[in-house]
Amino acid sequence: MRAKRYGRLTTAALPAVTWAVLTPWAWAQPPPVPAVPSPGAPAIGRAWPVGGHPVVLRGWEPPATVYGPGHRGVDLAAPAGAPVRAVAAGRVSFAGRVAGRGVVSVELSGTDLRTTYEPVRASVRKGDEVAAGEVVGAVEPTGAHCAVTCLHWGLLSGRTYLDPLSLLPPWLLRGGPSRLLPVLGVPLPRPASAANAP
Repeated sequence: MRAKRYGRLTTAALPAVTWAVLTPWAWAQPPPVPAVPSPGAPAIGRAWPVGGHPVVLRGWEPPATVYGPGHRGVDLAAPAGAPVRAVAAGRVSFAGRVAGRGVVSVELSGTDLRTTYEPVRASVRKGDEVAAGEVVGAVEPTGAHCAVTCLHWGLLSGRTYLDPLSLLPPWLLRGGPSRLLPVLGVPLPRPASAANAP
């Protein structure tokens, strides 16, 4: 008798306990992705510049002043020769060498934003239109910017540097498909044939 009463109490209390425990997570918002301040509609990236979800070796560290120290972009791990892709559609505004390094800049369509990629051996020319995900060059092995070969990816609005990761939608930043996990302790629904049985 006592076991039956305990079983009914557990069955009755389980939904309330589950609701109390899981509700804060169910309503929690994912961490916000910084918005891109732009007078037009913000450009949303459709692809990482290198790889499927590269390792970020060094993140964006905005300087306190215009000429102050900081890191005006992000460094992504990438082997020499890896294809470099435009993160969003636009027009190539520069493809050439700056201080001995290959640089490609793309003005993003419908915005005042410009992405930069270096060191890159360009496969595009100034004035070329590129689609999101289109190859604009390959990572060059030159440079001592990173301890390993990397791509430095920048984002500018006019002359102001912004965080390039803000171009990517959350599903690209998370780096994998969503997975449903089992909820432990919740009884499975009974099949219809068992529910109708006497």
